[in-house]
Amino acid sequence: MTKQEFSALMQTIPHQPGCYKYYDLEKTLLYVGKAKDLRKRVSSYFNKTVDNYKTRKLVSLIHSIDFTVTDSEHDAFLLENSLIKHYQPRFNIDLKDDKTYPYIVIKKEPFPRVFLTRRLIRDGSEYLGPFTGVFRVKELLDIVKQNIPLRTCSLNLTPANIAKGKFKVCLEYHLGNCKGPCEGLQTLDDYNEKLQHVRHVMKGNIGDVIKALKVEMNGYAADMKFEKAQMMKLKIESLLNYQSKSIIVNPHLNNADIACILSDDNYFYVNYMMLSQGSIIHTKTLQIEKKVDELEEDVLSLALDNLRDTFQSNAKEVIVPIMVNVTDPNVKVTIPKAGDKKQLLDLGIKNAEIFLQEMRRKDALMLTQATKDQTLNVLAEMQESLQLTELPLHIECFDNSNFQGSYPVAAMVCFKEGVPSKKDYRHFHIKTVEGINDFASMSEIVYRRYKKLSEDNQPLPQLVIIDGGKGQLGAAMESIERLGLIGRMAIVGLAKREESIFFPGDSEPLQLPYDNPAHLLIRRIRDEVHRFGITFHRQVRSKGTIKNDLEGIPGIGEKTATDLLKEFRSVKNIKTITERELTRVIGASKASIVWSYFHEDDQPKEGTDEVIE
Repeated sequence: MTKQEFSALMQTIPHQPGCYKYYDLEKTLLYVGKAKDLRKRVSSYFNKTVDNYKTRKLVSLIHSIDFTVTDSEHDAFLLENSLIKHYQPRFNIDLKDDKTYPYIVIKKEPFPRVFLTRRLIRDGSEYLGPFTGVFRVKELLDIVKQNIPLRTCSLNLTPANIAKGKFKVCLEYHLGNCKGPCEGLQTLDDYNEKLQHVRHVMKGNIGDVIKALKVEMNGYAADMKFEKAQMMKLKIESLLNYQSKSIIVNPHLNNADIACILSDDNYFYVNYMMLSQGSIIHTKTLQIEKKVDELEEDVLSLALDNLRDTFQSNAKEVIVPIMVNVTDPNVKVTIPKAGDKKQLLDLGIKNAEIFLQEMRRKDALMLTQATKDQTLNVLAEMQESLQLTELPLHIECFDNSNFQGSYPVAAMVCFKEGVPSKKDYRHFHIKTVEGINDFASMSEIVYRRYKKLSEDNQPLPQLVIIDGGKGQLGAAMESIERLGLIGRMAIVGLAKREESIFFPGDSEPLQLPYDNPAHLLIRRIRDEVHRFGITFHRQVRSKGTIKNDLEGIPGIGEKTATDLLKEFRSVKNIKTITERELTRVIGASKASIVWSYFHEDDQPKEGTDEVIE
């Protein structure tokens, strides 16, 4: 749309609050925005000089404009928010997070279990969270296990099964971690009361749980059951100790959400904290790529609303540095000038600043946006650290992988002047090795790679990294020696666990500092070859290029074989388990086929008597 075309349209756009939508020639929605004055806001895209490249690109693609008038700017925000979530236009900021958050699930079943999961299944179970770190979840589950007796078994505790006396209490009962609902020693009402305590702990309401435990403790003391009263006292002390570790502000503050925003040339950084009874129970910092000329208050409004929804916050107050819109009209927006709330806001800003600096540091060290001089400095550091005779401008890294001996493949990535040279990446199918033999596989692919380069008179790398440590390095060196390339390039092995660097012939590895720039580049190269190799490996497996032993069984397909390998890890394990265990995973009929296939020699032969002792 040209300025002249827009001038003809402009008179139809009112001076009222609302949302505007930009479409391209194919009627694809490009961007959704809100405005206090629609005509002024939309006109600004066409009538002023735009410095931002992405905004210029957006304007060049606009073919048609649609708008919706609302009663207020707040209503415009609500409409904009819903449209962005529904359509996800390409030029609007993207608030999606690629992480799968951990949850604590209260399973929908008789006497529900409580455990960690990353999968949300719509089966009626209750999910508490999400949490921003799995360590936090495990810590909470430990607190629950120590203080709230719940079952951990997977028994089907229906009233009928319990009445028939099908189950017996286990060690957890005798340890005091379970009250024995499997034998009818705990009522469902009492169990549900304990589940309510779990919910309180997860939401930071530890005070309510402590009150209930104190009542229970006093009851035991009144009945002269002093040992049980002492156990309750220890649980109360454990919860108080946990609470004292988690409270970092005034415990008398009401529940609230705290959010702040920083920005640089390319990104916004939004820090979010959820406050519950004086404890910060969730923290999260988002890095949001700038798309067009968004205002900080608009980005913070959208991010805050998204985060409140993600973390299921029902706090009636948000603490922010600038005025924002929120979808719930009953939520109070506070911009503090001093006091505890200002300290909370300062803490959020501090976390956002640290996150921003960390991202910049990663960009520099990982060379994603490094200048040529920075790159050469890192390579010079690598030359010095590894005592190389040449500057490693050309680096290649090898890795191989297989799945229980099947689908053996390998990968090689190439870095030139410190950055990936993807046109030089290579995949390898292992051709001469059968079964699991990582050393022989490494020897094969190194030989094939450098035999090809030598025959084509292509330049050799200054540095070759063998992922896998000393054994893999030795296998690679055998191929280098066969090709007569000893001394033509430096070769090192990278141990998978300790990230130690091995040199041919040395008994002790080199251990570079964890934050050494050369070490960081080596790790990045190693991670890249893993990514590249795993992607190829999955493609090969999905195409069924190589069959495993299970798929050779008549009546057993790829899905059944995959299910068995996921559960039992290897064909060797599957051969040793019982038919009953197989039935649990793939059903009775297929279990019978698999078990009979592997135990054909164990079956009674025709004309013989089977003896049952």
